[in-house]
Amino acid sequence: MKKALLTLAGFDPTSGAGASLDLKVFKHLGYYGLAVLTSITVQDSRRVYDYLTIPPRLVLQQYRKLRSDFQLAGIKMGMVGSRQLFRAIEQILGESRGLPVVVDPVFRSSSGHWLLERQELPGYLKAIRSKISLLTPNLEEASLLLDKKIDSPEKMVEAAKQLSELASAPCLVKGGHLREKAVDILYDGHRVFQFQKRKLPVEVHGTGCFLSSAILCYLVDGCSLTLACRKASALLHRRLLSPLQISRRALFDL
Repeated sequence: MKKALLTLAGFDPTSGAGASLDLKVFKHLGYYGLAVLTSITVQDSRRVYDYLTIPPRLVLQQYRKLRSDFQLAGIKMGMVGSRQLFRAIEQILGESRGLPVVVDPVFRSSSGHWLLERQELPGYLKAIRSKISLLTPNLEEASLLLDKKIDSPEKMVEAAKQLSELASAPCLVKGGHLREKAVDILYDGHRVFQFQKRKLPVEVHGTGCFLSSAILCYLVDGCSLTLACRKASALLHRRLLSPLQISRRALFDL
């Protein structure tokens, strides 16, 4: 029987990231996708102009109605959008204990628009602490969470360890924007793993959403955390070789 996965994320009207891309990745890897929206953005493929956070009561109701109707196999969490949702997030994650939960933090758009203010980051970490299976920040997100510049593989290793302790969960720091090479660093709480790929001369919208959603799928498949990250990283790299050129910025074609 097909399993159901839930994305808890913002709505990107381009379908290049957020809940709509998560749903496409779930389907691509053989799962039925469900979505609880945390926010609605005004954006095109290159820039976020504005967004509206969904009221906490509605976010919680979305989740509970779906949970009462479907047997969830896992959750991917993306954009939260406001500290007003922290309590709802804590409740949702608390009611989902036992399920794999992959969290892809979203604090700023690639165009620089703040999607969760810097001063709210400690509260964000508190809301997810001890309730998730994996945290997947990119270099900027890791830098914001730790309040220091993360710009080398060596710093990524230390960042993964520090964030793992802060979130009380394994951490995968994504290094796709390193200058010399593309490498992701996983700290599982005991050991460090590196997933290195050839750096490609292409910028595609939604890589973080794609990777975290794929990791969740492989975890639910029964893969170990290390193997799930390795397989998702390889799948992302393959899809980056042939992006969809339908807008001013390349998108994933699934």
